[in-house]
Amino acid sequence: MAATDIARQAGEGCRTVPLAGHVGFDSLPDQLVNQSISQGFCFNILCVGETGLGKSTLMDTLFNTKFEGEPATHTQPGVQLQSNTYDLQESNVGLKLTIVSTVGFGDQINKEDSYKPIVEFIDAQFEAYLQEELKIRRLLHNYHDSRIHACLYFIAPTGHSLKSLDLVTMKKLDSKVNIIPIIAKSDAISKSELTKFKIKITSELVSNGVQIYQFPTDDELVAEINGTMNAHLPFAVIGSTEELKIGNKMVKARQYPWGTVQVENEAHCDFVKLREMLIRVNMEDLREQTHSRHYELYRRCKLEEMGFKDTDPDSKPFSLQETYEAKRNEFLGELQKKEEEMRQMFVQRVKEKEAELKEAEKELHEKFDRLKKLHQDEKKKLEDKKKSLDDEVSAFKQRKTAAELLQSQGSQAGGSQTLKRDKEKKNFF
Repeated sequence: MAATDIARQAGEGCRTVPLAGHVGFDSLPDQLVNQSISQGFCFNILCVGETGLGKSTLMDTLFNTKFEGEPATHTQPGVQLQSNTYDLQESNVGLKLTIVSTVGFGDQINKEDSYKPIVEFIDAQFEAYLQEELKIRRLLHNYHDSRIHACLYFIAPTGHSLKSLDLVTMKKLDSKVNIIPIIAKSDAISKSELTKFKIKITSELVSNGVQIYQFPTDDELVAEINGTMNAHLPFAVIGSTEELKIGNKMVKARQYPWGTVQVENEAHCDFVKLREMLIRVNMEDLREQTHSRHYELYRRCKLEEMGFKDTDPDSKPFSLQETYEAKRNEFLGELQKKEEEMRQMFVQRVKEKEAELKEAEKELHEKFDRLKKLHQDEKKKLEDKKKSLDDEVSAFKQRKTAAELLQSQGSQAGGSQTLKRDKEKKNFF
């Protein structure tokens, strides 16, 4: 049908609707923005550092919020990770912020294993997300992503060099999280010492192979500012929630007897640079790096440990079903092998137990025979004693009877003699 015919049919008895605006697929970014705003965002920060370096104060200053929390002491027996989640709102954008703090880090005499609870916590968040991904019915759009997106590593302002604990911990964490090193309480050292300290820290990180987070320079919009900020790492920061009046305005600052240190004054510290890089410019890149780099590395290693592979030994594609079947057959083979081993072990244990029982039965029979023989011997001895006693009793009775007989005969003879004497006396008179 010709276009004129279609237009003629459409024009006859049809209502034309004017367009309200531009129509095209270039509105997809707006749709994504609206959808993201409606769902909200999440961001998780891990604060690693010794007790007393101002981790909580810096978080309060960064987000201009007084977060709840109790001050940590130096008497913790081990390192504990404390996680708190807050719902923040800025304009019409919602942010679910999770702050994880290392309570007791660096307070123990033996600091050899201080990094282990931190590594275990990060792996636990990766494992929880992996288990959610492996479910048949996944709810990732409603899942609270607890994976750590940024690790702010607080360095003590010693002015000399990094501690062994800092080097070991950052080396263990660099493949699992985006590390941003910062010098805490940087107003404790002078400007010249701070510059030398930054150079020393950077040199030690490079020489020890520690990979810290580099702000991305592949995007033309932020390449220049990120490239400049990479040269300022590690950031020297100061935190404060107190506001002082400087000139005609109220600013966050720290008051000292010798003067005032302004938190948001770039001539005093790098707090503004940290806030700019962490929150305004690179927050989404930190989230993306966590998912595409650190989580993917953990996921790949975990699936390889479970026996899943992308290719077979001949470098041919390996489907998930084939991998599952191969793993299942391998598992069944190992299960049968273990079952056979357990059966043999059970039979061996039964034989050993039977041998033990037979040996015990033999010993009991021998003991019974010994006791029986001993009983018979004792019984024979008692019978012999009884017989001898019976003989003695019989002999005693015979002697008694003979004695009684003799006594009775004697008494009879004595009585007849008395009668004879009485008779003789009568005859005499």
